[in-house]
Amino acid sequence: MTQTPAGEALFDVIVGTTQTFFRLRAAGKQFGAVTPWGGGLWGMLHSLKMRGPQTVPQIARARPVARQRIQKIADELKAEGFIEYTDNPAHKRSKLLRLTQKGEALHAELPAEIEKRADQLAEGMDAEELRITADVLRRLRERLSDL
Repeated sequence: MTQTPAGEALFDVIVGTTQTFFRLRAAGKQFGAVTPWGGGLWGMLHSLKMRGPQTVPQIARARPVARQRIQKIADELKAEGFIEYTDNPAHKRSKLLRLTQKGEALHAELPAEIEKRADQLAEGMDAEELRITADVLRRLRERLSDL
């Protein structure tokens, strides 16, 4: 089967994005933005900071990832004191997750480290090309959401 030029280019983007994701996750583990077993520490904290208290299923649907994966991250963050479970007036069994003061503090600290690492990685790269890349990835996410 012959691919269109755009399809061929998108295939390269998909392969490259996947490879880059795993390298970014490994780097994130080194400076604390990703838990040792690969969970998105900062992403979970950021979701709760931006959207307020949420249930595990709500967070999973927004990502989208398996509810069990979010539950594992939530349990780890609770054990570390970054989040807590609270009663959910809308549902007796599905607790709300919310940031603790410790979680709020970590959420405030991590962006500086992520920004520092982004500056290091971006050294010698063209800012406009990076903006175009971010825009293409955003549009691709939107198309995937529509499926």
